[in-house]
Amino acid sequence: MQYVSDLPHATKQEHHVAIPMPDGTRLSAHIWRPVTSDGEPVPAVVEYIPYRKRDLTSVRDSIHHPYLAGHGYACIRVDLRGTGDSEGVLLDEYLEQEQADAEEVLAWVADQPWCDGTTGMMGISWGAFAALQVAARQPESLRAIVIASFTDDRYSDDMHYMGGTLLSDNLAEAGTMFAYATCPPDPAVVGDRWRDMWHERLESSRPWSLEWLRHQRRDDYWRHASVCEEYDAVKVPVLASSGWADGYSNAVCRLLSNLDVPRRGLIGPWSHKFPHLGEPGPAIGYLQEVVRWWDHWLKGIDNGAMDGPMLRTWMQDSMPPSTSYEERPGRWVGEPTWPSPRIERAVHPLTRHRICPRDDTWAEDGTRDETRDDAARGDALTVESPLSVGQFAGKWASYNAPPDLPYDQREEDGGSLVFDSPPLTEPLELLGTATVELEVSVSEPVAMVAARLSDVAPDGSATRVTYGLLNLTRRDGTGVPQTLEPGRRYRATVQLNCTAQAFPAGHRLRLSLSTSYWPLAWPPPRPVRLSVYEGTSALALPVRPNDAPDDVPEPAFGEPEGTAPLATTQLLPAEQRWDVKRDLVNYHNALEIVKDAGLVHYEEADIDVGRRAYEKYTSVADDFTSVRGETTWTMRFRRGDWDVRIVTSQALWSDEDTFCIDATLDGYEGDRRVFSRTWNETLPRDSL
Repeated sequence: MQYVSDLPHATKQEHHVAIPMPDGTRLSAHIWRPVTSDGEPVPAVVEYIPYRKRDLTSVRDSIHHPYLAGHGYACIRVDLRGTGDSEGVLLDEYLEQEQADAEEVLAWVADQPWCDGTTGMMGISWGAFAALQVAARQPESLRAIVIASFTDDRYSDDMHYMGGTLLSDNLAEAGTMFAYATCPPDPAVVGDRWRDMWHERLESSRPWSLEWLRHQRRDDYWRHASVCEEYDAVKVPVLASSGWADGYSNAVCRLLSNLDVPRRGLIGPWSHKFPHLGEPGPAIGYLQEVVRWWDHWLKGIDNGAMDGPMLRTWMQDSMPPSTSYEERPGRWVGEPTWPSPRIERAVHPLTRHRICPRDDTWAEDGTRDETRDDAARGDALTVESPLSVGQFAGKWASYNAPPDLPYDQREEDGGSLVFDSPPLTEPLELLGTATVELEVSVSEPVAMVAARLSDVAPDGSATRVTYGLLNLTRRDGTGVPQTLEPGRRYRATVQLNCTAQAFPAGHRLRLSLSTSYWPLAWPPPRPVRLSVYEGTSALALPVRPNDAPDDVPEPAFGEPEGTAPLATTQLLPAEQRWDVKRDLVNYHNALEIVKDAGLVHYEEADIDVGRRAYEKYTSVADDFTSVRGETTWTMRFRRGDWDVRIVTSQALWSDEDTFCIDATLDGYEGDRRVFSRTWNETLPRDSL
C-alpha cells in the first residue's frame, strides 16, 4: 500500500465528540475534517459500528478516514450505543434503537457548522449493514452509501441460517459479540464513570445466540432490517463491494438486480476485508474509487463515476487447493448490466455419477417438464454421509485468518455422492449463481443437502469453487418447515454461492452432495440416507462465453492508497492455529481454532489491548447427537494500574429435539473477579 501524505486538504481531528440522543444517551465519535471546513462547510461521511474506535479499529480507521478527509470530507466514526466510549448497552444486532440512533447521528452531523448538510454512510460488515439499513429509512440528509461485505437478507444469507440450516458461525459470531458488547469504556475518555458504564453493560448482557435460536424460521425478527423485503425503500446511489473468499459474496449481485437507483458493484478475490486492504490479493486502489463516488454524489462533480460496467469482478484462475492464498491469479472483467444478457444458463443432467453435456430440453432456469411419469425417470443414487464430511470446509466467511479456506476436497468427497464432468475440451468461465436442481427422497423427516462445486485438476486434486446448503424442510424458501415423508419424492433447488471462476481445458467439474457438513453447518437430528434420481436432477451453470469482452481497461484500478496507519507495538506474540484431530480409539473428532492477536500497545491512545478467540467443534463417530460447539473469548485492556479483562464462553449441543446452551461471563480488575454470571437454557429444535 502507498501511504499518502500530500493530500488536497490539511486536516484536523477531534478524538471524542459526544453526540446526544433524544433519551439523553451520548454516543462517542471521532471526527476527521479539513481545516478549512471551519469556514467552508463540506459533505460528511459516517461510519457507524460497535468495534471500538479508540483502539481495536483505530489502525484501520487511520488509513481511510484521514485520507477521505484530506480529499474534502468530514469523516465521523461513531461507536454504537453500548460499545467503545458510547453510553448505554448493546443488546443485539440491527435493532430499531440502533437505526433510530443512526438517523439522529446523521441529523446531528448535517446540522454542524462544518457540514454543508449533505451526508453519506460507508462501512464494511456491520458498518455496511448499518448504511444499507439506514438508507432504506430515507433520512433527509443522506445522499449516497458505500458498502463492503454485507447482506440484504439477514436470515439465509448471513452467518445464521444458510438455506435454512443452522451455521456454526451463528455460535461463533454470538461469541464475538458477547465479548465486544461487554468491554469497558476507556477511563481516559469517560473518566471515573467507566466502572459504572462497564457494569451496566455486564448486568444487561445475554448471549445473543439465545435470541438467534429462538427464531429458527424466517420470521419478523429476521425480516426487520432485511432490505430484500423492500428494495424500493432504498432511494440513494449505492457502491457495493465484496470478495469471493467472503461469506457475503451474494448480496452485491442481488442489489444490482433489484435496486432501482444508480449503482455499481465490485467483487474481488478478497476475504472479509476492505478492497484496499484486500487479502488474498490483489488489493486495489479502492479509496480512489470511493473519493470519486463521493465527489460525484455528494459534491455534484461530473467525473464519470457512473461510466463503465455496472459490475466489475475478478475472474479467478484455477489454483491448487490451499487453506490460504497470498494472491489469487486472474483478471478483471466487467458486465454492463446485471443480470447480464450474455451470461448463458447451461443445464447439465446428472446421470450415472456424471455431469452430462448440457441438455437444451431443460429450461434456462433449471426447470424441466414435470408431466413425465415416474416410469420414465432415472434410477436412484444414494448417500448417507459421515459426520467427518465438512472438517476441511473452512469458515463460512474467510477473515484471512489462515488457514480458514477449504482444503483439498478429495477426503470430503469420500463421504459424498459425486458427479464428474468429462475433461473440458476448452476453457470454461462461470460468473453468477449456479444451482443444483434435485429430485430426491430421504429416510428421515428432517434432512439437509450440502452441494459443492469443485475444480478437479488432472492430478486429481479438488479445489472447492463454491457451495450451497439447503434444509429440505424449508425447500419452498419461506422458512416455514414442512417435514418430509420418508420415501416420498420431492423437488428441491440448492442455490450455490455466487462465483467467478475460470476452468482450464483438461480440468473437470465435480459436484459433490452430502447429507451433513459439520462443523460448518449443524447436522440434522439423525443420520439421513438421501436418494438422488438420475435424469431428473441437474446442475445449472452460469456460463460467461469465452469470446465475451472483458470491458475493463488496463489497469482496472490504481494501486492501493491510504494515509499512514497509527503506530502499534507487539508486546506479546500473536497465534493462529487450526487443528483437525481424530482419536481412532474412541472415534472422537475435533476441530480447534485459535485466533490470538497477542498483546498490542496502541501508541496514540497509550493502551495495551489483548484479544484471543478459541473455538472447538467436536463429535463422536457418526452420533449426530454428539456434536458440540464451544467458543471462549478473552479481551484485555491495560494502562498503568488500570487492568481489565473480560472472559466469555459458550457451549452449544443438542439431542434430537432440543438445543442446549451453557454460557458464562466473567469480568476482572487485575486478578480479582468483579462480575460473574452463568446461563443454562434449552430451546426446542424446529426441524433443524
